[in-house]
Amino acid sequence: MTATSSRTRLRRLPARGDHDRETIDAILDEALVSHMGFVHDDHPVVVPTLHARIGNEVLLHGSAASRALRTLAGGAPLCLTVTLIDGLVLARSAFHHSINYRSVMLFGTARLVDGPEEKAAALEAFTEKLVPGRWAAVRWPSRQELKGTKVLALPIDEASAKLRTGPPGDDEEDYAMDTWAGVVPLTLVAGAPQDDPRLREGIPQPEHVRALVGS
Repeated sequence: MTATSSRTRLRRLPARGDHDRETIDAILDEALVSHMGFVHDDHPVVVPTLHARIGNEVLLHGSAASRALRTLAGGAPLCLTVTLIDGLVLARSAFHHSINYRSVMLFGTARLVDGPEEKAAALEAFTEKLVPGRWAAVRWPSRQELKGTKVLALPIDEASAKLRTGPPGDDEEDYAMDTWAGVVPLTLVAGAPQDDPRLREGIPQPEHVRALVGS
């Protein structure tokens, strides 16, 4: 369980809240995109980014010149959110339409990952998060590329998950309506891999790429 606080305690629909660490980790590991929220020069900013998790920390990365990462590396409070959409919930009334989702919100202060070995391990985690098995098949970052990359680590200490599952929740009198209601599931599906136009002839798609589409 993660520690609850005034920021992670759900006030609206608290029954959908979950502070179980296993639930939080599973959502973080499945989601590809997260959003960093912070204040820069007295202005609220939200930046989409990729993330990866190693143990008790969520890793974020970008250009060493990034103003957002420089701000966060300097100790600015960070709110990180991720969301997975599982379905469209179509109710009998317009008011009760919704989506089924799984989301996580984290609060904290990120630390700068500065050592070359730890930074390289973080970039490996990002690569493997996108495509398991890819790291062993590609050129690893050069010293110059590592220098040009900033990596932050946010501890998973102050966090909460929120989830919605199941059918629509209509008003009792609306169940007698002649209106279709239910859930339309949504999933993220990998399409057929497309070769780079500059790919040399005779290079087959590797197993870790074929595994993405189950072929």
